[in-house]
Amino acid sequence: MSNIEIVDSNISTNSEKSCVFDSSINIDEISYNDFFSNYLIANKPCIIQSNATKNWPCKKDWIQNGAPNFTLLKQLFGDCTVPVADCNKRFYNSQDKDEMTINDYLNYWMDFRAQNYPTDSPLLYLKDWHCKKEHPKMSIYQVPKYFASDWLNEYYSGRTNLNDDYMFVYIGPKGSWTPFHADVFSSYSWSANIHGRKRWLIFPPGEENHLRDSFGKLNYDVLEDERIKNDNKSVKFYDIIQETGEIIFVPSGWHHQVWNLEDTISINHNWVNGCNINNMWLALKNELLSVMREIEDCKEMEDWSSHCQLMLKASHGMNYAQFYDFLSFIAEKRINSLVYKTPNLSFDTWIFGKNHNLFDLRQIKIILENFVEDAKDKSIYNLICKNDEVEMLLNKIELVFQSCK
Repeated sequence: MSNIEIVDSNISTNSEKSCVFDSSINIDEISYNDFFSNYLIANKPCIIQSNATKNWPCKKDWIQNGAPNFTLLKQLFGDCTVPVADCNKRFYNSQDKDEMTINDYLNYWMDFRAQNYPTDSPLLYLKDWHCKKEHPKMSIYQVPKYFASDWLNEYYSGRTNLNDDYMFVYIGPKGSWTPFHADVFSSYSWSANIHGRKRWLIFPPGEENHLRDSFGKLNYDVLEDERIKNDNKSVKFYDIIQETGEIIFVPSGWHHQVWNLEDTISINHNWVNGCNINNMWLALKNELLSVMREIEDCKEMEDWSSHCQLMLKASHGMNYAQFYDFLSFIAEKRINSLVYKTPNLSFDTWIFGKNHNLFDLRQIKIILENFVEDAKDKSIYNLICKNDEVEMLLNKIELVFQSCK
């Protein structure tokens, strides 16, 4: 096991670093601390070179003679049921989705390749497959140290009753694509190509507002906008080609659209940590305000606030109660590590050092204090915190800080 550490646990999360895209980082030449400061806190995109993935089992086993190893993939996963999108069928602001077995999907893919990718056929893209969750004992890939501080997957892996995670496999033929979007919970994402090439258009926060229609809705396909198609400088974005073996880091809150330039297989994670937890919290608050506005005419109904939280969970994937559970789960693990010296193991490989644990607790404390203030302002504090559990956790965190001085 290896320690990951932050040299200065009081590091500020306010960064004035330029958001220029870094097209290539040698994973052997940048430290965890440098990546933490220059990319996570700076919220700056980059590509990590292909040596980061060269020893991954999936890169060695799932690919044969420069093509997907269809025979092995069928043997390993053939009976699995997976979500599949038809890139040629729009469903509101997404793509029409269905389910298939891996066997059926791979048969479709082989036939589609053999016919030279006909444009009059369905263009099917296997997305958001929870391969790791479904095969926890299978050695597939190793999470690089830069992405080890992953509260989202730490939480969902630890709360086994939730039966969820944000670790995915994507498999798609040449031409398959994902419409314009920002990632769930305003999370970071990383995506590693184990086969094939992708094109990414990535937009710094705020630039997406230039691409809204008269109703305020975002474009489904940014190439429908002439300014993007013709690379008009009035909208700032990065046009990136990701090669086989490379990992792209997409910062929190950056909208993007992605195309597979070749038959492609990728490993993707969505993740949150102390560097972007405030973005996650702001997104949750804003979504609740949207829900409250939507049903404001029903405000006199009994349990209106509870109904708002139910709608928030349905629309956003998390409500205030679960957000607190998420923060408290991470906080307790950091407290146990600092007080009882209990190692906090990430992805069976990385252990957080003292400064890292302290940094995480400081960020959680800031969010929890604002959480209490916001819940009281919205008159939902007693609904969310029936036993003052948030205040008790804040006191517990403060005691840990005092003991660590």
